[in-house]
Amino acid sequence: MPEYPTAIGTSTVDTISLLGHDLAGELLGQISFGELAYWLATQRRPTPGQLRVFEAVLVSLADHGFTPTAIAARLTYYSAPDSLQGAIAAGLLGGGSRFLGVTEDTGKYLHDIVLTLGDTDAWTAAQWDAAARDALTATRAAGGKIPGLGHPVHKNGDPRTPVIIRIAEESGVKGPHLELFEAVGRVHPEVLGRTLPLNGAGVAGAALADAGLPIDLLRGFALLARTAGLIGHLAEERQNPIGPAVYAEVDRNAVYTPPAG
Repeated sequence: MPEYPTAIGTSTVDTISLLGHDLAGELLGQISFGELAYWLATQRRPTPGQLRVFEAVLVSLADHGFTPTAIAARLTYYSAPDSLQGAIAAGLLGGGSRFLGVTEDTGKYLHDIVLTLGDTDAWTAAQWDAAARDALTATRAAGGKIPGLGHPVHKNGDPRTPVIIRIAEESGVKGPHLELFEAVGRVHPEVLGRTLPLNGAGVAGAALADAGLPIDLLRGFALLARTAGLIGHLAEERQNPIGPAVYAEVDRNAVYTPPAG
């Protein structure tokens, strides 16, 4: 008979087990949702510092106004108010290389570089700058994109970035990914010929990597955070809808252009 092992959870007639603990007797009211999310993803409990950074990142990514993800969720809800799950899913499906996915893209970009650097515990800022300069130069020569740089709104600096770095420092969690990300911020103008802000999604990826979260799951944490924001948008849409106006605006201003030939 085939077996399907899992270390996540199971249940019997009288009990629910989660991560080796009795859910009702040991976990409910004892741990936060953020701690549980970290634990589920890593199979280990976070340190207090890791948890503080993780939850700060989740808060930083929960909402950013009328982004395409929020608009998609609201329009889907207008079209199918009987499908809350569809509206949330529509918003999450927009998490990609321009919105939300930057968290994972930046974390992976930095992590691939960090893996080549060896022991960096005693590195100076000058050494980090040299490593960032070499990496950016190689990326630009290969025609690649440098994630974590630039923001469509925060042209003069993303307000989330210095706060997350400070929280990581205070929590003893700042490591090589954030060090390298800061160095990218310092040296990229000389490599790219222009100055761009280090964005919040990028610093989130660096912070999550230093906090010990799996690199290949970083986009999932951005989506976890944004789920809360989308629920907020949908709650507001129920009370003060903008979906009908957005639909009508686009529909009224559509210009039909028959295909040539």
